[in-house]
Amino acid sequence: MNCDDDVLVIIPARYASTRLPGKPLAKICGEEIILHVCRQVSQTGYRMAVATDDDRIFNCVRDAGYRAIMTDCRHTCGTERIAEALETLHSDAGIIVNVQGDEPMVSPDQIRAVVSVLKTTPSADIATMVYAFDSSRSYSELQDPHRVKVELSSQGNVINFSRSVIPWLRGESTESWPSKCQYYTHIGIYAFRANVLREVVKLPRSPLEIAERLEQMRWLENGYRISAAVTGSDTIGIDTPADLDRVRKLYDNNRSAK
Repeated sequence: MNCDDDVLVIIPARYASTRLPGKPLAKICGEEIILHVCRQVSQTGYRMAVATDDDRIFNCVRDAGYRAIMTDCRHTCGTERIAEALETLHSDAGIIVNVQGDEPMVSPDQIRAVVSVLKTTPSADIATMVYAFDSSRSYSELQDPHRVKVELSSQGNVINFSRSVIPWLRGESTESWPSKCQYYTHIGIYAFRANVLREVVKLPRSPLEIAERLEQMRWLENGYRISAAVTGSDTIGIDTPADLDRVRKLYDNNRSAK
């Protein structure tokens, strides 16, 4: 097995999004969001599959030439969905990567970077990606609760995730915070060691997970070590119609510039 064969990327994609139903099939520049994600992932050279609960998504992915797996519609999170897909695939991959099906702007280099963290950090159970928040950006952008904040140790391990702004800068005006401290925001790519993925999906929901509505808090609360790759390129996860409009405009602008 070569190094790329030891990695499997699974893209969870469900139809029944609360804020944007049918989100994976919404189109950007005439192509479904899920196919934009598939194309980006395919450029990594890693094995890949989409895990879905909907025939329309399944058929869209399969008709475009990518692999799709049907999974249970009762899953409450993407991690449960990729764990089921892993067992269905009977894969021998040692690293399983979760790339969200609503992240069309994710780059192949970002996916490779998260995988590299696990390959070079034996003590890490899980790897993820954080964006080094640009100091020129506004506090209102940082404050957005949909933009999850991350605190890192000096070794690059995750100390905490929160929808609130962390750390809190005592005695400083909030508008100055982005220029006074290096903040990090979360980009939803995860790489799991295969045995760790099988373990974490069996854990019960934890108090901080319930409070923040962030699944990754369950892993921290149970002692799993999450290490982070840092990127200077932000992405836009599509959660709402406004997010979709923003991404469409970015794609249109990029096409016009070529």
